[in-house]
Amino acid sequence: MSRDAALAAAFQNARPRLVRIAYAVLGSHAEAEDAVSETWLKLAAADRLEAVRDVDAWATVAVARTALDAARSARMRREVYPGPWLPEPIIEGAADRDDPADRVTLDDTVSYALLVVLETLTPAERTAWVLHDLFAMTFTDVAAAVGRSPAAVRQLAARARKHIEAGTPRVSVHPTAHAAAVQRFLDAALGGDLETLVSALDPDVLVVSDGGGEVQAARRPIKGSASVARFLYGITRTLDTAQQMRLLTVNGEPGLGIFEADGRLTTVAVLTVTDERIARIDFIRAPAKLAAAQSHFT
Repeated sequence: MSRDAALAAAFQNARPRLVRIAYAVLGSHAEAEDAVSETWLKLAAADRLEAVRDVDAWATVAVARTALDAARSARMRREVYPGPWLPEPIIEGAADRDDPADRVTLDDTVSYALLVVLETLTPAERTAWVLHDLFAMTFTDVAAAVGRSPAAVRQLAARARKHIEAGTPRVSVHPTAHAAAVQRFLDAALGGDLETLVSALDPDVLVVSDGGGEVQAARRPIKGSASVARFLYGITRTLDTAQQMRLLTVNGEPGLGIFEADGRLTTVAVLTVTDERIARIDFIRAPAKLAAAQSHFT
């Protein structure tokens, strides 16, 4: 096997993990793929100058640096984003993901609720936490990726950990209970019974919508079971008879999708469950964030 072929094979073996790292840092699968592609070009160029002995280690540091730079740029873009910005969902069965075993690992590692909380961190905090806490890298290796001292990245990860612990549900919900809560919510929403719908929601439930400035979406979060129920009731009343709302698996957990008559996916709803009630609903409607799934469902 030639050196180029061996390098490409080693990179392909490392690629699924690199995508997971970049996705966790960026919250966008499309941007993660771009970061990994850029890393391959850097690796090939570096190897021509001097043989890279440990491709996985080299590429991990390189993709983390690339993702961190992209996250800093994205943070500035999101400051002028039209309405709330939500991460890109990973929908089970969507076209051309890595092999199924890898997808399950990705979903289990990076839940959608976690991605939402990660958005509250600085890019450096997020990268340090992802590399150390999710991917078990040493602080020395994280320092090489982030460009700070091991002591500094330890502090970054510690600050991130406090934010994440405060922002994520304290009690994890069993998948069966989560699925049951989502099904109850779906039945209540489609049944048109406002009282039943309110009972399926946590009193402090929050709804966040992301239309990307291209399609209709609530420009501000909606809070409280009564307000959210009325909002959701309005959505279900406007559904065309040819449209469908059905269950999906989003980042490894039950979610909902709204489909047009031609099978086109126009909305993904991610539901966070606490104490068997819906505590948060994220509506992703931005076409660019659904593009990867569109080719599978149409």
